[in-house]
Amino acid sequence: MLEIKGYRKTFHAGTPNQIKALRGVTLSIDDGSFVVVIGTNGSGKSTLLNAVAGSFLADEGSILLDGSDISSWPEHRRAKLIGRVFQNPFSGTAPGMTIAENLAMAARRGHFPTISWALRPRLLEECRERIATLKMGLEDRLNTPIGGLSGGQRQALTLLMATWQRPALLLLDEHTAALDPRSAERIIELTSEIVTAHRLTTLMVTHSMHQAANLGDRLVMMHRGEVVRDLSGEEKKRLRPDDLLAHFDRVRRREMLDESAAEMLAERYV
Repeated sequence: MLEIKGYRKTFHAGTPNQIKALRGVTLSIDDGSFVVVIGTNGSGKSTLLNAVAGSFLADEGSILLDGSDISSWPEHRRAKLIGRVFQNPFSGTAPGMTIAENLAMAARRGHFPTISWALRPRLLEECRERIATLKMGLEDRLNTPIGGLSGGQRQALTLLMATWQRPALLLLDEHTAALDPRSAERIIELTSEIVTAHRLTTLMVTHSMHQAANLGDRLVMMHRGEVVRDLSGEEKKRLRPDDLLAHFDRVRRREMLDESAAEMLAERYV
């Protein structure tokens, strides 16, 4: 289980560039739940993933994962429990190393992987078997440098690496945003298959209304560093992309009304 309690983060505090990125976010995610996070640019959705991953520490609040308080853990320590796939298909892998060598690093996460260990026949066979499930014809290209692959192929392998050792939590940060539509569709299919098969606790950020409506068992909408909607159960199942657009419109209208009211009050008391 992931528990985020009263998490606050302000960047460039006390300067003209101050940004209140997360404003007391509290969120609890059950084991095996697939939560999709949406929001406009600057809403805090990717910042939330970075907070969980340990890219920075909180100003206030805490994060618990599988019963352990990881709030003060550095990013590399959290990586032993957290699998992550980034937006950029060229992040999260070593481009100059082969497919087999990259997968060996994933298989030995938390330990020091040696090249000789990576080339053991038993591991190579396991690599072929797992890569074959991607259905991209990469199982016979284990000695190919991963940097020479297409974005879709590389993102599929990154997803495989992130889940090779079953993580306590899988973070997906707009992991199809940089792909062409066909590759993005295949990566989403793989994501759904892997998360479902291994019942992975997953937190996924996306800009796609279609993905948000059709993936996962829960949807969290963020706005200006706060959770403004949290849908699950039948409410999530009935959700359609148009419903999400309507939710966004209501949030924007309410914000405009709040700003207008504040201006009227300011003028009244001048």
